[in-house]
This record gives sequence, structure tokens and C-alpha cells, in this order.
Amino acid sequence: MYDSAYGQVYSSGDTLIQLSGLVLDGSTEQLIPVAYTNVFIKGKNAGTYADYKGFFSIVAKKGDVISFTSVGYKPVDYKIPMALTLERYSVVQLMTRDTINLPETVIFPWPSREHFTTEFLAMDISHILQEKAKLNLAAESLEKLKFEVKRDGGEYAHLYFNQQNIKYYSMGQRPPTNIFNPLAWAQFFKEWKEGKYKKKKTPVYEEDGN
Repeated sequence: MYDSAYGQVYSSGDTLIQLSGLVLDGSTEQLIPVAYTNVFIKGKNAGTYADYKGFFSIVAKKGDVISFTSVGYKPVDYKIPMALTLERYSVVQLMTRDTINLPETVIFPWPSREHFTTEFLAMDISHILQEKAKLNLAAESLEKLKFEVKRDGGEYAHLYFNQQNIKYYSMGQRPPTNIFNPLAWAQFFKEWKEGKYKKKKTPVYEEDGN
């Protein structure tokens, strides 16, 4: 028999047991749920995890060892007794907190802003790196990257919300145009003064009298 919920294959002679229960913090007298505890059968490709209230449910058979693990807690194993006669059982599994000592990190501040400026200016930047930086910041390179680099999730979300904002702003009426936008008119007058809208003269070619 194949249990699709847990990806485990059982033979027809196996006595399956639905084991459900709660995983609680037993370090103190106040029993609180240990949310999202990993619950799996040792030696088998089957497992699940508890919800945010510490509740779990898993299909196993007699003699299986159920392992409970969670970050910050000591692992706990529970072996299902062979003498069970029913198909459904409930358990309350207690876990105790485990102290984990992390390596010590020491942070040293800069003595002063002047010291930081001196150290920064003293950094050795080779001529090759300077040339690469100039090439990467060139207008042609940035223009090319604008079309080649894909947008990330934040940019797509920002674009989507802007479109939705424009849609809701003009809902039930004609969408606004730039003809009433003072900023657009200011840009137009600026470009007009710069001569960008001057009509280009068509060259006149004289006919050859020969």
C-alpha cells in the first residue's frame, strides 16, 4: 500500500497507526506549543511537521521510531509500542530547550571620522579597476543594461501597483492626459527654447545648366 500523504510504501501485512498529538515545550511549568517541529520516521522516507499550535499527525506502524527535532530544542525519539491494538492514538510529546553557544563576534569601531577618511583614501585602486569602472558607468553601457537586465520582483510589483493606481484614479471617467499637466508644459517650453522643435531646412540643389 502507498500512502500518498507521506510518500511511504507499506506491505499489506503492516498494521498502520494514525499517530496524532501535540509537541509542547516542557522546559518550564508553562507548557507552550513548539511550532513547526519536524516529525519524521527514522530510517524511512516519511515525515511531516507540526503546525503553529504544535499539532501533528503522521501514519506509521508498530515499532517505528518517531523523531522530533526543532531549532533550539534537544531532539527526542519516541518508539511506537508493539502491543498497541487500535489504529488511532494520541500523544503529547515534551521537548526541552537546548543551549547553543555561537562563536563570539567582536566589533571594533573606527576611532574617528578623520581616521576612516584617511584609511579610505589610502586604498589602492589600480588603473585597471578605474578603467573598468569608467566603462561600466559609460552612457552606452548603462543604456544597454537597461534593456538586458531583467526586472526583479520588487520592480514588477511597483509597476503593477502604479498601473492599478492609475486605473482606479481614472475609474468612471476618461483617463487624464498630459495636456493639463503643468510639468509636461514646462518641459515643452524648455525644449522649445533649446530649439528642438525648429523646422529643419530642406537643402536646395541647383540644376546643372549643361
